[in-house]
Amino acid sequence: MASPYNLAGHVAIVTGSTSGIGQALAHALAAEGVNIVLNGFGDAAAIEKDRAALEAKAGVKVLFHGADMTKPDEIAAMVAFAKDQLGRLDILVNNAGVQFVSPIEDFPIAKWDQIIAINLTSAFHAIRAAVPIMKAQGRGRIINIASAHGLVASPFKSAYVAAKHGIVGLTKTVALEGAEAGITANAICPGYVKTPLVEAQIADQAKARNMTPEQVMRDVILDAQPTKKFVEFDQLAGLMLYLASDLGASANGAALAIDGGWTAE
Repeated sequence: MASPYNLAGHVAIVTGSTSGIGQALAHALAAEGVNIVLNGFGDAAAIEKDRAALEAKAGVKVLFHGADMTKPDEIAAMVAFAKDQLGRLDILVNNAGVQFVSPIEDFPIAKWDQIIAINLTSAFHAIRAAVPIMKAQGRGRIINIASAHGLVASPFKSAYVAAKHGIVGLTKTVALEGAEAGITANAICPGYVKTPLVEAQIADQAKARNMTPEQVMRDVILDAQPTKKFVEFDQLAGLMLYLASDLGASANGAALAIDGGWTAE
């Protein structure tokens, strides 16, 4: 059966795609025939192994650009690289993100600056560079990975919550500006996803609280999610593919919660 998404031959950049959510989204796009520019930090040999394996498995072009998401010139260069190497840019997935937890009076200023730069400002710079390309094509899809914390707050996460709320506002503005040019912008707002980062938090919390990992997952990590289930990678990917395709052409400026009911309360 033919794919309902009809994305074969398109080109996407996925930031923060060397692990976790970004990696899963990049793999989902490649499986639909999309040529990919990966981005992120990590062991160079491991990144190259994943890049080559994905390219071989999906039969698409998969490139890597190591742009530092705190450096505007490198972000702009990454967007130019995608256009120069792959001929166009159809989909921009702004996913790169970091986290730090602290009471606001103790929150390190350097950590605030880093989180705002990577989680919010990097998306601005990538979108700023991508929009002229997409306007010239008459079509573009900008998909920002926000968070349930783009819609509600939690204590001790001032920088992360501020950045993710900012991503939602940025998404709405870009949606309005690009609407008549065939460009949509939407934000996906996941609840907890079982990434390597979250798995490490589970282990640390279990040790610190003298609880089993199962207790930590249900009573600590997933306390806010009524389903008591993690959001799955393929569920996020399904929403992303919908937004990237013509099926999602009328979704514009939306902040779409996929959080097991967290933000319904």
